[in-house]
Amino acid sequence: MRIVNVLGLQHCKTVLSFSSCLLSWMMAGALAHAADWKPVDPADLARTTPRVEKDADAEALLWDVRVTHDRKGQYAQAILTHYLRVKIYTDRGREQQSTVDIPYFSFTSISDVYARTVKPDGSVVEMDKSAVHDRVIVKASGLKVRAKSFALPDVTPGSIVEYRWKEGREQLPNYLRLYFQREIPVREVVYHIKPLTDPYFPYAMRSARFNAEQSSFRPEPDGYYETAMENVPAFHEEPSMPPEDQVKAWMLVYYSLDRKLTPEKFWKEYGKEQYTAYKPLMKVNGDVKRLAAEIAGDAQTDDDKAKRLYQHVRKHIKNLNDEQSTAEDRNDAKRNKTPADTLSQGSGTAYDINMLFASLATAAGLDVRVARLADRGDTFFHKEFPDSYFMRTYDIAIKLGDKWKLFDPGSPMVPYGMLRWQEEGEQALLTDSKDPQFIQTPLASASQTSSKRRGTFVLAEDGTLEGDVEEAHSGHTGIRRRTTGASQSEAEREEDVLNRVKHRLSTAEVSEIHIDHMTDPDEPLQLRYHVRVPGYAQRTGKRMFLQPAFFEIGTATRFSAGTRKYDIYFPYPWSEDDVITIKLPESFELDHADAPGSTKIGEIGEYKAEVAVTSKRELKYTRHLDFGKDTPMFFPATAYPQVKKIFDYIHQSDGHSIPLKQTAQKAAGND
Repeated sequence: MRIVNVLGLQHCKTVLSFSSCLLSWMMAGALAHAADWKPVDPADLARTTPRVEKDADAEALLWDVRVTHDRKGQYAQAILTHYLRVKIYTDRGREQQSTVDIPYFSFTSISDVYARTVKPDGSVVEMDKSAVHDRVIVKASGLKVRAKSFALPDVTPGSIVEYRWKEGREQLPNYLRLYFQREIPVREVVYHIKPLTDPYFPYAMRSARFNAEQSSFRPEPDGYYETAMENVPAFHEEPSMPPEDQVKAWMLVYYSLDRKLTPEKFWKEYGKEQYTAYKPLMKVNGDVKRLAAEIAGDAQTDDDKAKRLYQHVRKHIKNLNDEQSTAEDRNDAKRNKTPADTLSQGSGTAYDINMLFASLATAAGLDVRVARLADRGDTFFHKEFPDSYFMRTYDIAIKLGDKWKLFDPGSPMVPYGMLRWQEEGEQALLTDSKDPQFIQTPLASASQTSSKRRGTFVLAEDGTLEGDVEEAHSGHTGIRRRTTGASQSEAEREEDVLNRVKHRLSTAEVSEIHIDHMTDPDEPLQLRYHVRVPGYAQRTGKRMFLQPAFFEIGTATRFSAGTRKYDIYFPYPWSEDDVITIKLPESFELDHADAPGSTKIGEIGEYKAEVAVTSKRELKYTRHLDFGKDTPMFFPATAYPQVKKIFDYIHQSDGHSIPLKQTAQKAAGND
């Protein structure tokens, strides 16, 4: 087709006008794109009910993906050419599927997007290429991602919509994740994979399926291998569920030597290899020795030594991976090859900082190793899978007393003594030259991840609430907020505080916002602001209804669905402590007020709320929630009714109203 187009264009130069030539060329291009669409089965056009899930509003008839690689030295770009055909059954399906978002992340690109609508009568409406644009979308989990977005033309119930696109993934060539599930059910998913071939890459292609039945590859004539899956149910996010890839059907395609090692033997060998690889990267020289002696000097315990060294590298070495560092900082920095280089330059990546910390700790006489870990924010680790792919992160392990403790000074938002939650409660492989072993990382307690909130308010006769608020967030709650705020300007951070309050209380007026310790993870992140909320208390004639749980008003219940498909997962324990004081208007008094409820949450927590009135006509409300103990909290889907009942009770108690009535003297005056 391309040859025909070129010959036609040359002929145009001598015979036809330029406009006629251009029209001919464009029509030929359109025919070329049309030839790429697969024939539509009339039975699919006529079908009125879905096959995979009977109540589905739309289902994918076919999701066909061809996978190749474009090798570029150490790295390779995986090129996935997608073809998706979707049948629309209902008006809701039309609304959901007529606008398409194809998300993409860092090191991912989307190109060559084509789409069309096949109407019930068989006529075809092509999408104009100009309809494709970039935008930011927010997933149900709250994650913001970029997407190629477009609207399909003339979609009606009974239509078939289909679109093609090319996805490029820049990555190491050894591993590729391929997914089988979408937000709608899929009748058939087919992958055609062309294995990497390279004389310097002597590994065999293998695969492992997760949350799906295992299936073999079938060779195809053109050097590809095909694998498929049929009647795949839809995937929908649920609140507080395990990581997506822990529940979603997907396949890992990877390359390895056929060493036939048992998992136990594999991890022993891997732990030894990693020890050998990391040992020279923690090299101690004279400068490192002198600094370690100066810092650790008069420390009384090994834990005190470790803490001093940790705080020094945090304070004195600029972290080039920190959001606070600038592009100029990163461009000016030289690549550090040793801890001494990092020390001399005074800056480095998170990796450089961790290696310098390990080197200083070694120089101070501590027993130091690197520990490799999986990331349970991605998927849960299984030692039974003999491959290092899921060992996606690392920490510095130091033996303190008779126990190993893990540190990560390169993560700028993590306080001393903690790890990112994704690395807590996880099995870590402690590298060693002779006997690598798995150790369990501890989980921060609920008291370490706390939100302490205070509010001092005055309630006016018209129901307006006004006063000052203080919040202190520590542990993982502080890490999450700091991570969000690190890339924001001061004005953007204040705007974020304003939006958080107004999201719950639309009439709120927030002013005098102050944020402290944004860049000091060893201190609670503190927020202070003044707030005025017209109509906070509901006024009805001579009565008023006041909800004292200021920080919870306007929040949605955690679990609203009546049923549940996936297990329930809380990644870490947490606690909340609120103290709220509200000065009541002189003309009102309590009217047979009762206290909100309290409850024990089995062996893992407690919820307690109390209300009292002082002699100064101040209503004092206290609320305490403590949830979680020593392990990540995992509940099977069958326990959903019980878990939902607990959080529904908490939500109901948080919405408890205190009735107030006008005093007799004021009421008589009004009469």
